[in-house]
Amino acid sequence: MDMTVMETQLPLPLHARGKVRDTYRLDHALLMITTDRLSAFDVVLPTPIPDKGRVLTGLSAFWFRRFESWMPHHLISTEWDAIAEALRNAGIAEPEAYRSLLEGRTMLVKRAQPFPVECVVRGYLAGSLWKEYVDTGGTTSSASIELHGIRLPSGLRESDRLPEPIFTPATKAQVGHDENISFEQVVTMIGEEYAHRLRELSLRLYLEAVEYALPRGIIIADTKFEFGLDSEGHILLIDEVLTPDSSRFWDATLYQPGRSQPSYDKQFVRDYLESIGWNKQPPAPPLPPEVVQKTAEKYREAYRRLIAA
Repeated sequence: MDMTVMETQLPLPLHARGKVRDTYRLDHALLMITTDRLSAFDVVLPTPIPDKGRVLTGLSAFWFRRFESWMPHHLISTEWDAIAEALRNAGIAEPEAYRSLLEGRTMLVKRAQPFPVECVVRGYLAGSLWKEYVDTGGTTSSASIELHGIRLPSGLRESDRLPEPIFTPATKAQVGHDENISFEQVVTMIGEEYAHRLRELSLRLYLEAVEYALPRGIIIADTKFEFGLDSEGHILLIDEVLTPDSSRFWDATLYQPGRSQPSYDKQFVRDYLESIGWNKQPPAPPLPPEVVQKTAEKYREAYRRLIAA
């Protein structure tokens, strides 16, 4: 572990600064830097999580490359030499001055016009889907119920595997939570052809990832994908892919339906913040070292299981 990075300040035009990523504009590409920032309850915390940015970048790059034989993506390179050359071409004479800041957490990516839809795929009954299932009477009804236009059997337990993965899209929220929408709303937003294609691609990506991850001890309960169009109108897989920030990863050896599952993400942080009675309004409180350590180790363990195993 070399350093933690909360925020970057490069002499380049800032394209966007999100909860986790700082993105800068280059002539024909973008520089996407994954910091060690962590948000909980939609508030960015003041305490960085060591190695988080490197883990998310490494995992995303791994999945982009794994799928690229059939799924075009926006990743150009994560290699320092390519990033340094892009910085020089953008007018930064001595990119080595930024190497310790950027190396291992930066993706050089193609520009794309994002679709305004979060492509969520769920394979297990968890999170907001479980809450909706309970609220709709799924646990008590004798008949099947409908959620997001999809029929689900009654009597399922929390964390049960669904009969088949389902596509539950959401809007992209700049602040606050994304909002679940119906497939018909996606059709209205982006057109029928694109809507069907994004659903098809999302389900295939999820199924292939599940098949890879399960023998390595990780259940991918759900995940979200983002897609965009390049300058020639081709669909690209963009943003991050199958990371603990965009997915719900469970330890397969500990999986037990009927309850919530331990996950490879910031659950330690959420539990701590709930325990101290924080009102979930900014500013967020700092995290104690033991919570930071446990959270960092969860991110690293997901990386080790999926890539280093």
